[in-house]
Amino acid sequence: MSHAFKQKVFYADTDSYGVVWHGSYLRWLEMGRVLLCEQSGYKLSELEKQDIVLPVAEMNIKYKQSAKLDDEIIINTQITQKGKFYLIFHQTIVDEKTKKTYIEATFKVVAIHKDGNLYRSLPEQIQKI
Repeated sequence: MSHAFKQKVFYADTDSYGVVWHGSYLRWLEMGRVLLCEQSGYKLSELEKQDIVLPVAEMNIKYKQSAKLDDEIIINTQITQKGKFYLIFHQTIVDEKTKKTYIEATFKVVAIHKDGNLYRSLPEQIQKI
């Protein structure tokens, strides 16, 4: 399963030189993971009501080049692995026109109870994503 969405780079996303601030990439990557879950029929707020929380346990981000003010970018997200109690998301941020890659990232998300205890295996709802 995969999800993609388009985002314009706004002034608030950049530093004083018009280059995207690194934290903006993290926000867009988070949006991609949330939207993929929602596309699968699972809102994170609804999962939390069922005592399932999905925090990021690991992330690896490769900054290949910088996006700039007014660029149109595409955030691509897919789940590439389901472990016993985790999901691995692979994500890229690319330029819409040139298809050049700005960011390549992987995120490991674990399933925990709201009290912080790790599930012994992925809850059934998460296995369906």
